[in-house]
Amino acid sequence: MRHRKAYRTLGIDSEKRKHLLRNLAISLIEHERITTTDAKAKELVKYISKLITKAKVDNLSSRRSSLAKIDNKIAVRKLYDTIAPRFKERNGGYTRLIKLGYRKGDAAPISIVEFVE
Repeated sequence: MRHRKAYRTLGIDSEKRKHLLRNLAISLIEHERITTTDAKAKELVKYISKLITKAKVDNLSSRRSSLAKIDNKIAVRKLYDTIAPRFKERNGGYTRLIKLGYRKGDAAPISIVEFVE
């Protein structure tokens, strides 16, 4: 049973999962739209929502904590300068998840994650 489980393990250990979510978040910030599997997309939405909520308050402390989370100065700069100001008046729901179907090779469900305009 899945009672009281907070997140998906994605079939990998915690360090690899942390790096995977970091890289997916950096790609989403840079390209503003990515295609990935359903499970990874659902975890990414939770991860990026916390980053955007923190980025709406632009001060040195929040920038440093975001930099510790995603570890890419260019992505943090874009997050704080272009993405977070778009969502100043929005209280949540920063991303959209669109299901595409199934991947040909292994029939994994595929989704698009993008920022809401």
